[in-house]
Amino acid sequence: MYPTITPTRVPRALRACMHGLVLLLLAVAALRALVGADASNGRAALIVVGAAVTAGVYAAGNLLPSVGPSRRASMVWLGCLTLAWSGFYALTAEGIWFAFPLFFLVPHLLPVRLAVPAVAGLTVLAIVGYGVHRGGLAMGMVLGPVLGAAVAMATVLGYQALHRESEERRRLVEDVVAARASLAAAERHAGVLAERERLAREIHDTLAQGFSSIQLLLRAAERALPADPLAADRHVRLARITATDNLAEARRFVRALAPPELDGSSLPAALERLCARTAAEAELDVRFHNTGDAVQLPTAVEVALLRIAQSALGNTVRHAAASRAEVTLSHMDASVTLDVVDDGRGFDPAGRSGRSGGSGSAGTGFGLAAMRTRAAELGGVLTVESGPGQGQGAAIAVTFPVPVPVPGAGSGSDSDSVSGPVSVPLPVRGGAER
Repeated sequence: MYPTITPTRVPRALRACMHGLVLLLLAVAALRALVGADASNGRAALIVVGAAVTAGVYAAGNLLPSVGPSRRASMVWLGCLTLAWSGFYALTAEGIWFAFPLFFLVPHLLPVRLAVPAVAGLTVLAIVGYGVHRGGLAMGMVLGPVLGAAVAMATVLGYQALHRESEERRRLVEDVVAARASLAAAERHAGVLAERERLAREIHDTLAQGFSSIQLLLRAAERALPADPLAADRHVRLARITATDNLAEARRFVRALAPPELDGSSLPAALERLCARTAAEAELDVRFHNTGDAVQLPTAVEVALLRIAQSALGNTVRHAAASRAEVTLSHMDASVTLDVVDDGRGFDPAGRSGRSGGSGSAGTGFGLAAMRTRAAELGGVLTVESGPGQGQGAAIAVTFPVPVPVPGAGSGSDSDSVSGPVSVPLPVRGGAER
């Protein structure tokens, strides 16, 4: 059982030229028989019939769809065509002309290992037949078919090589296009994942912290009633303020704007307000220090510093059981550093690397990892120092490189300012458990 093959596709123009050449050669041979010496000896009719039969077999092979894809069908057709041509060639010496189209057909339809001996056999048949018709052989009679067969083989094999190279290039181009499409899809997927992670950090550092504060304040108000209505009212008012801030954050997510704390304000001022609000919401002494000459920071760096401070302070309030916390923003020549330190119960940073919720917390498993990721995305470095045990405390420091400083870019009123302790008594501490 011969396998199915896929011959090299020949352009329509070349096929039309081949068909025209075959018909022309057969027609000329038949015409010469009608007007030449064969017309007088009665062989002209046989030659015309032989030419017609050969043309019919050739046409049938081009009309049958199995010739070409099937090696067996191709070999059967070539065999029939060779037999028809041999009969026609036995009648007239002009039949040798049809050998040249056969030289092109055989290597096109058969593999090289079969085409070479087949073309060699046709060449011998053409030379011997012509010698029989002419009564002898001359050098030209031998060289003509040999050179014709060699040229036909070289032409077909060269065209097939060019076609294979063209197909290979086409496949390579398709592979490159597919690879680019796959890469673009992967980049889009990575962008979606990065945006999800960014939103998760934003929500964790803003809305989640705000909701926790609201929960603490409302629980404190609930416990203050009915013994201390004024304290309960104060806690409710602070909860309403925090809810308003959370609403502003939610609207910022929709508008994709900078944090509302930084709108029309400097980073030191925003950090100072954060410390004051945290002290007012919890039984915690929170102090803010701003040292060094303030420089103009990129908005992304300011947002990162503010979010890290929010996350660290939020987790100090919920988990550290601390009585005091200090936030320090230090401006240096080539960097800016934010330190958040508390005196609560510490933890083992190595044992909870990337899993703690923030300063001194067991947390939800997202805080420190989110802070590290936020810092790393902007070229910053975050370090954590702590130890397990009450009073060990925790210290979180994040440092960002600073571009060429612009003197006087910061708010002068915020430089070297130290906010005093701001605290509101909280009867009973609540919130998330360690």
